[in-house]
Parts: sequence; structure tokens; C-alpha cells
Amino acid sequence: MKKSILCSLALLFSVSLFAQENTVDPEVNYPSHELKLNALSLVLGGFDISYEYFLNEESALGLNALVVFDDDLDTDLNYYISPYYRLYFGQNYAAGFFIEGFGMLSSVKDNRAIFFDNFGNITGLEEENVTDFALGIGLGGKWVTKSGFIGEIGLGIGRNLFNSDESGYDLVVKGGITVGYRF
Repeated sequence: MKKSILCSLALLFSVSLFAQENTVDPEVNYPSHELKLNALSLVLGGFDISYEYFLNEESALGLNALVVFDDDLDTDLNYYISPYYRLYFGQNYAAGFFIEGFGMLSSVKDNRAIFFDNFGNITGLEEENVTDFALGIGLGGKWVTKSGFIGEIGLGIGRNLFNSDESGYDLVVKGGITVGYRF
């Protein structure tokens, strides 16, 4: 038993000795703001913009907002506003692989049949907007050029907390392929 504990401790200590050096220079004044646009949402009929503020080299706070502008889009989503906290695991300043925790205030259309003809066909719909709040987690990756342009891929999933029985949506999903600028 003592040998296995000693071997485990020796292995953990040796792994920490060979850890890679961080490439963040403490003397450099890194930009602390980022503005991004989700290119995937634009293609799919929504306008999705994000702002991110870096707390330090490995964490950030942000706000993401999406508005659907294409009425022909087959979605019930009207909009969402999503604050988030990210933890970065890359070697560069606030870049590389990340995980995030997010909240999401969203509004969806709830279409309910209210009139039926003699054959059971729907002849009228009642449309109501249902607002809900979700909590979720996400992950992704971020790449930054030396001139401050960024590319990001991310995906998150969460659960609605209050009105999922009214809207029929238990889960929320957010994701995208974003481009932006760090300043």
C-alpha cells in the first residue's frame, strides 16, 4: 500500500516538473476587450454579437446576444441574451481551449392550436411568446493573430429552469463559428 502511494506521488511530482512553460509575458500589457460576430448565425438568419472582457490570462466574462431576423427560418426562437464566464487552458493570453458556464434569458414562440374543424384539422393558431432562463455549460477553442483578429468555435448546452412545460423546450443550445477583434 505504501509503495503504491509513494509511486503515485512520485509520478504526480515528476509530471508537474515537465509541465510546459506559459508563453504569457507579465511585462506585456495585453488587450482586455474583444468584440465578435457569429458568422454561422448570420448564414442561418440571425444576428449574434458578443463582447468579452478578460479578467486575466486564463479567465474572462462576456455577454452574448442573438436576434433572429429571418421570418422564414424554421425556429421558434425570438432572441436570447447570455452572460458567461470562461476559463482558458491555452498557453497564450486568453486563447486556446476553453470551458464556460453561462446563463441564458431567451424568448420563444409558442404556437397552440385553438380551433379545429369537424375533421380535426387545425383552423387557427394562437401565438404566444414564452420567456425562460437557462443555465448551461459549453466548450470551444479560440485562436488569436498577432494583429488582434480572432477566430472561435464553440458549443454549449443548458436546461431551462422555469417555463419549459409551457414552451415545450427543456434544453437550449448555443454555438457558432465567430470572428472578431481584440482591443
